[in-house]
Amino acid sequence: MTDRTRAHVFVSGKVQGVFYRANTRDTAESKGIDGWVQNLSDGRVEAVFEGPESTVEEMVEWCHTGSPAADVDDVDVEYDDPNGEDGFRVRR
Repeated sequence: MTDRTRAHVFVSGKVQGVFYRANTRDTAESKGIDGWVQNLSDGRVEAVFEGPESTVEEMVEWCHTGSPAADVDDVDVEYDDPNGEDGFRVRR
């Protein structure tokens, strides 16, 4: 089995109200990534991606652009061991 990893991502900028979460979900599902995405009260978007290391890296890279209407200022990411996310969902 391919080595799996977990990326915990915080995206700042104009990332709420621009379909960022929906686009993240669609992109993650198309790549077979497990995890979730949600808006935070401070205007950022938080996401967790679990899957093969190279595919998770592609997802993190995608976050720097995100949805077509987004204007991303920064992407903070922390890596950890996967904890068994199953499927991809939008929270809140």
